[in-house]
Formats: sequence, structure tokens, C-alpha cells
Amino acid sequence: MSNFSVPRRSLMLGGAALALAPTAAFATAGPDVGMPAPLFTAVDSNGKTWSLADLKGKVVVLETTNHDCPYVRKHYNSKNMQDQQREAAAKGVVWLTTASNAAGEQGAVTPAQANELTKNRDAAPAAVLIDPQSKIARAYGATVTPHMYIIDAKGVLVYKGGIDSIPSSSTSDIPKAKQYVRVALDEVLAGKQVAESSTRAYGCTMKYPKTST
Repeated sequence: MSNFSVPRRSLMLGGAALALAPTAAFATAGPDVGMPAPLFTAVDSNGKTWSLADLKGKVVVLETTNHDCPYVRKHYNSKNMQDQQREAAAKGVVWLTTASNAAGEQGAVTPAQANELTKNRDAAPAAVLIDPQSKIARAYGATVTPHMYIIDAKGVLVYKGGIDSIPSSSTSDIPKAKQYVRVALDEVLAGKQVAESSTRAYGCTMKYPKTST
């Protein structure tokens, strides 16, 4: 496992485990819930091209990831992320994990490394999108890993925020937390409006490119 050496203050804000957002030069606020989700095209770890436009008619989940982040490891080591990926797939949802940290930064992966992580963690996304220029993350205003988004079958962003309600890196908190993404997906699939459609995302700061591309 890689060493994790990001200063504690970059992970914490006051006493809460809320990662600091990247500077405005590298990320925007992203789309509002209820607005069309930004379109993107990206190549996955197996060389397949994915386009959000081609997924219209499907519910889509976006998950930003960084395998060296303790908040990401919390949900993978506990199998919470993998369980939700499989539950979503069984319901016809397309779950896309985005490796959007900039090339050369912590959490950036090659396609081969992404596939090895998927295998070792027994993960089950539909694909891992390789996004070394952070184009997807920037379009959605992602600030941390994991930052979660749900797009409905009409292409509308219906949820953005945290995977759950307890902003910690402890696996023991998962059973006590409200699983925002799981609940929101159930509401979307039932044709209901998402009750909590925008929540606080927590995790490790997104590592955006140091220069705009």
C-alpha cells in the first residue's frame, strides 16, 4: 500500500473531517442539482470510450476516487463502496469511478494500476475512467475523494455530495451513518424526488493540475 503523507490540515477543517476545496483556478462550483449534468467523454482503464450522452436513459453514478486517501479506503476496506456498486448494477444503474487526480499527483493511476486496484479491492464499477487532466472532476466541481454524483435517466443531476452522513475515516462509523447515495438511488429509481439532494462531501482534497489545460 502506498504511503499517505498529505498534511493533516489538508484533510481537516476545524474538528470535522472535511477536506479543503481546491482553489477556484482549478475547480468551479459545478452544476446545480436539477440542472443538466455536464456531458463528458472519457476512456476507461480497458481502453473503452464512454460518453455521458450515450448513457441517456440510464441512471448514472459518478464516484471520484484516490486509493491512497483514508476516506476512500474507509469505504473500500469495509466493502461499503463495492456493495453499493453491485447493488446499483443489479438495478441497471451505470456506476462510473473516475480517477481524476492530476497525472503525477497522489491517487493518479495508469490504466494497468486502475485494473489492479479493481481486482485487489473486488470493486465492481461499470468502468474506471482515467481522467489525468481532471476534466470530469472540474466540470462537476468535485472538491474531494470520494465526491458522489447521481444523474437521472433524463441526464439531470439529481444528487451531489457525500456517500454518507458521518465525515470520518473510521469504518466503524459506516453502520451508524445515513447512506446518502444508496437512499438517493432508491428514490430516483422509484420515480421520486431526492429528499436530500445536496449534502456535504468529505474526503481528501482533489489534486487538480497545477496549470489550467
